[in-house]
Amino acid sequence: MSVVVASDTPEQAAGGTRLAGPATAARPPHGRSSLLWASLLRTLQERPELAEPRVLDCGGGSGSLAVPLAAQGAAVTVVDVSIDALATLMRRAAEAGVPDRVIAVQGEAESLAELVAAEAFDLVLAHDVLEDVQNPGLVLRQIAGVLRPGGVLSVVVANPVAGVLARVLAGDLAGAQSMLSRPNRQAYDAEGLAGLCLAAGLQVQSVEGLGVFTDLVPGIELDRPGAIAALSELESALAGQPPYRDIAARLHVQARRPAAG
Repeated sequence: MSVVVASDTPEQAAGGTRLAGPATAARPPHGRSSLLWASLLRTLQERPELAEPRVLDCGGGSGSLAVPLAAQGAAVTVVDVSIDALATLMRRAAEAGVPDRVIAVQGEAESLAELVAAEAFDLVLAHDVLEDVQNPGLVLRQIAGVLRPGGVLSVVVANPVAGVLARVLAGDLAGAQSMLSRPNRQAYDAEGLAGLCLAAGLQVQSVEGLGVFTDLVPGIELDRPGAIAALSELESALAGQPPYRDIAARLHVQARRPAAG
């Protein structure tokens, strides 16, 4: 797959790769999500033999990642429960000129094996999905089953540590205590998330934090000359290093299905 990379610009709020191209609908996310985007591009670049990588986006909604990936040359299937989000996805794909590269499938992640073919995808995205399912282990096993041998899972979850820290820094000690004692959703630390991937038969390749400092820096400070570039460098340098990784707003694990043979 040919990947087009533009030079760094001020709109890259947290560093990383930006998709070049005239269509606004096909531009990847900025801010801390640009680190995630750069990581996904690196994963696809590792497989130059794939003329048209097949990507599955579980819970991909309106296509904030699916449409840019399709614009890069991937064939992307999005599974989501919301018919409205899928309609927006297809509209964005048409606006970006890639409707033939995007397929929308309505359904739940827990029924993935019934919705898509086995061993059909080179990359599967499960971003902000595991916290909202009843059986995350089942979802990951089904994802492993739809990955081709050598294919990669990219999974992102909110980091409960960051949620507690943010409330303490804001002076909301009661809210921090409440999060510790009664989490609203299933919560995963880096070790637990990696363990789930291993239990599903996947080999963990990397564990990173997305947004180590972004949510902690006062907005007024980012108006200072050079502040955004400095923040970008910090985020990129420390994304994979504990203990900084472990306080990031979100955790990102990439895990590979073992190659056949």
